[in-house]
Amino acid sequence: MPDNHLEAVLPANWQRARGYSYAMVSQGGRTVRVAGQIAVVKGKGPVDPALDFGQQFDRALGNLVTIVDAAGGIATDIAALRAYVTDIDAFNAAGAAIGEAWGRHLGKHFPAMTLVEVSKLLDPNAMVEIEAEAVIPEQH
Repeated sequence: MPDNHLEAVLPANWQRARGYSYAMVSQGGRTVRVAGQIAVVKGKGPVDPALDFGQQFDRALGNLVTIVDAAGGIATDIAALRAYVTDIDAFNAAGAAIGEAWGRHLGKHFPAMTLVEVSKLLDPNAMVEIEAEAVIPEQH
């Protein structure tokens, strides 16, 4: 296992996934499951309707990493992400902003990820919600 206790899985003869891993193997540590995070500030809503898709993705991902940090982990402890978006086309159009947000919060760490379009989220202004699973090693 690499020093960070998570190892990306790439089946033989498969093309490497772009922007995520097919699976992550972890060894040891505590598992933290982070509830879906939206673009609120310090857990207080509602989502500001003036935020565009990229800004919402950035804030939601930042909230998620903040919670992992509060649990004693770091961004590279995140093994899986699930993102729910209300518009796949808006997600694709915001690619540059999403890439910048990803780099700011996760760097070059690419956990296993699922992206799903949904009709709406609980907060009527929310366009993205991201949940995660992290495995925090015994010692950082």
